Amino acid sequence: MSRLAISAVRFAAASDRDVESGLLGWVSFVLGGLLRVDSVCVRRTRSGALTLSWPVHRDRYDIEHLILRPVNDGARRVLESAIFKALGFEAKGSADGR
Repeated sequence: MSRLAISAVRFAAASDRDVESGLLGWVSFVLGGLLRVDSVCVRRTRSGALTLSWPVHRDRYDIEHLILRPVNDGARRVLESAIFKALGFEAKGSADGR
């Protein structure tokens, strides 16, 4: 699998109330120096794992359509690993993801 550089990683923290429900915040980054990716949610699952939720568009029938997403599970793991490393987050840790 080819790997594109991830740079300019930025994080905006969610409110304390949202953190209680697992939403830690939102991340943005530049992929391969070509594409800015915004509004990716950083979440902690009930089991404690960190995960990314990709942005969606809802059509007039309220059906969600992913705008952007990893092409497969391997790509998802590569992206999550690089982004969490850049943010200084560990896969399991304290409730705020640090």
